[in-house]
Amino acid sequence: MTRIVSLAALTVLDLSPADMVSCAAATGYSHVGLRLNAATTDEAHYPMVGGTSLVREVRARLDDTGVKVIDIEILRLMPGTNVADFEAFMETGARLGAEHILIAGNDPDEARLIDSYGRTCDLAARFGMSANIEPMPWTDVPDVKRAARIMAAVDRSNSGIIVDAIHFDRAGSSSADLAEIPVERFRYAQFCDAPAERPTTTEGLLHQARAERLAPGQGELKLKELLGALPKDIPLSVEVPQMMLAREVGPFERARRLREAMRQLLDSA
Repeated sequence: MTRIVSLAALTVLDLSPADMVSCAAATGYSHVGLRLNAATTDEAHYPMVGGTSLVREVRARLDDTGVKVIDIEILRLMPGTNVADFEAFMETGARLGAEHILIAGNDPDEARLIDSYGRTCDLAARFGMSANIEPMPWTDVPDVKRAARIMAAVDRSNSGIIVDAIHFDRAGSSSADLAEIPVERFRYAQFCDAPAERPTTTEGLLHQARAERLAPGQGELKLKELLGALPKDIPLSVEVPQMMLAREVGPFERARRLREAMRQLLDSA
């Protein structure tokens, strides 16, 4: 498997960021994704911004293992966002060698969102990183079409879009939507699987996305079609939180199984 495959933080959120690096190395991933900011109030919060001892430990493990950081998360663009507040987050990401930043659009005022996203791209460029919007059905950037419109308005060379297989399907996006986006805007994608039936409520969408995804190839999403619509050899981040399996199988074994499932999908595509 020559394509870059990364272990997403959400897949092994029961590990500390330092142990995520060790897990990625032990289970055959060349890259890892790290959460510097927690995405919800329910998950563990780690001191991962600034010159903390944990940041130093993560840097040491990256050096020891050769694992690289594909992305850091999560920045939310909200009505009261002050982009200058993101500087310490980005400084830390640059220290860890991160390539990309994951961004959620949580502002219903599109003009204001475009402005804050543009300024976020400018700040990220100072640290040599791309700033990528991830469309999610429950946010104010629910689908690929909206993300494409915002990127076009921002018109920054380091802007980008993150296609997550489950969000892509649940939003009703299509390969034709992807074809309208310049190829250079795709820097990596997130892969998982899920049943064909879509949850009918926001609560259901959130729960499935955060706790009940399936390994690639074990569900009914059109993953091979999605692979064909994305740029050839785009890096893939395996993002598969599985709450029930996590009660029975440790994070290292889950990561190993998921990498094997990803390998099998790519071999068959």
